[in-house]
Amino acid sequence: MQTIGERLEEARKKKGISIREAAEATKIRGDYLQKFEGNQFDIGLSEIYVRGFLRNYAGFLKIPSDRILSDYAVLGRGDTRSSRSPVREGYGGTRIAPAAGESGEHAAPPALTEVAPDAAAGRPTPRKRSNPPALPSGPDPAVIFRWVKIGGAVLIALVVLWILKSLFGGGGSPSSASANKSTMAARGPVLGFYASNPVKVTVRKMLADGSEGEVLLSATLAAGDSKIIPRTGAVYVEASRAESLEIEIDGKRGNLGAILGNGYQRGQLPAPR
Repeated sequence: MQTIGERLEEARKKKGISIREAAEATKIRGDYLQKFEGNQFDIGLSEIYVRGFLRNYAGFLKIPSDRILSDYAVLGRGDTRSSRSPVREGYGGTRIAPAAGESGEHAAPPALTEVAPDAAAGRPTPRKRSNPPALPSGPDPAVIFRWVKIGGAVLIALVVLWILKSLFGGGGSPSSASANKSTMAARGPVLGFYASNPVKVTVRKMLADGSEGEVLLSATLAAGDSKIIPRTGAVYVEASRAESLEIEIDGKRGNLGAILGNGYQRGQLPAPR
């Protein structure tokens, strides 16, 4: 024959729910439910609480609560009249009538009462008291708030870093162009192009037979823009407006229109010496 705890545990597992889910649904602390399923009924509360929790838990699991209370009474702990009589005895001698339509597995839990002396008549007067609150479940709001603060601080730091990088480390600035020029110069001869007005420039490698090879540069430069490329051999240079483009060769800078000659937009630059 199954014990009370075995029947409770089997019914809960058949429903496919955890102790925590059962505690949230019944508003009964999870450690109490675990003790009930382990046939431990000493939870530090009076018998009326234990019987009320057992009735609630059994009703939630859809098993006969009156039978659970009867078996509990057989253990010598409960009042057998609570499972046989339509009127149950409450805490402190106050009798509590069942709710209309109450049956074993669907019965509402007994109201929990305590007695207080009636100053006028000297008789005990029932006074309602609430069930002990269940332990809170779910994540701690304080922990969530702390992580939100940390995340906000990290986001602000990233935004500040991006702004500083945009102001002082962005591409196309004179300082970055100088650094790029220095790096290219360290690697070998370079060609520098500097636009005074918007201009499209194309640089192609000149092959040994004089034909055009791969494209080394194809860009449209705005006024003030610059481009620096390695100078590995003779090249062909073509500009939409040669007079708007200055070119730097072997450390010397001059206007492309003057180098190629007036009216010319395309010319040849020799290989580095």
